[in-house]
Amino acid sequence: MKPPPFEYVAPASLEEAVAALGEHGDEAKALAGGQSLVPLLAFRLAAPSVLVDLNGVAGLDHLGADGDRLVIGALARQRAVERLPGLGRRCPMLAEAVAQVGHVAIRNRGTVGGSLAHADPAAEWPALALALDGECQVVGPRGTRTVPVEDLLVSYFTTTLEPDELITELRLTLPGGRVGSTFVELARRHGDFAIVGVGALLGLTSDGSVALARLTLIGVGERAVRARRAETLLEGERPSDELLDEAAAAVDEAISPTSDLHGSAGYRRQVARVLTRRALATARARAEGKEEGPDGQA
Repeated sequence: MKPPPFEYVAPASLEEAVAALGEHGDEAKALAGGQSLVPLLAFRLAAPSVLVDLNGVAGLDHLGADGDRLVIGALARQRAVERLPGLGRRCPMLAEAVAQVGHVAIRNRGTVGGSLAHADPAAEWPALALALDGECQVVGPRGTRTVPVEDLLVSYFTTTLEPDELITELRLTLPGGRVGSTFVELARRHGDFAIVGVGALLGLTSDGSVALARLTLIGVGERAVRARRAETLLEGERPSDELLDEAAAAVDEAISPTSDLHGSAGYRRQVARVLTRRALATARARAEGKEEGPDGQA
């Protein structure tokens, strides 16, 4: 199918982009990589009257470290993040999750900011941002504001962004020390959206107790979620097999999956528990130096 007719606007600056969105309000959509929006247009599931193409706006594709933070411009391509030197050693969860976003051709075009703004409940980036205490810089006609990703995500494809606002940057905190992490997911085929995905991160003290725990899940409700009770169970305790079992069982209360053609709600709950248990075991092994990450280092 062909997309419905629309007016095409190509701003040359962030100010022009915000002005265009402000002028057209709900009738306009921002176009970044087009990873999600273009298929929606082709199937006529979205029909904005104006497309504001951000690809000519300079200064939104930066990518680099700022202390213990990874700073990602909204137009940074997912493939650029995936190819960051040392990413698998510094944060295996991030490296493994990005490698599971669609296929290389999709990651070559798809942007980090676009994925967050789209807020697909089965997408990896919202879960990563929740696990790594992500904050978005948001710009609109009323100025710039910082929004924790926890407060950005609302529901299916819905965020707290106003129609005339844009995400310009994502900042992720990468914990150091004895930290292990991973991201695992189940999909029908490689490159498909996850039926269920789990990100796990464990930081250990010198005596082996859990100082920091992060568990995030996708495909199990109307948005990506953190399993906070499971995290609380882990923190301050030694990560024994029994404790990991208990934490995996506790994710059940954090999720609210529904049934669809890919699986029933009960099936998704079972997969969430199994993947969480596996992810926690891998995160623990990597934190203890017993298992290598994707860069070949523990």
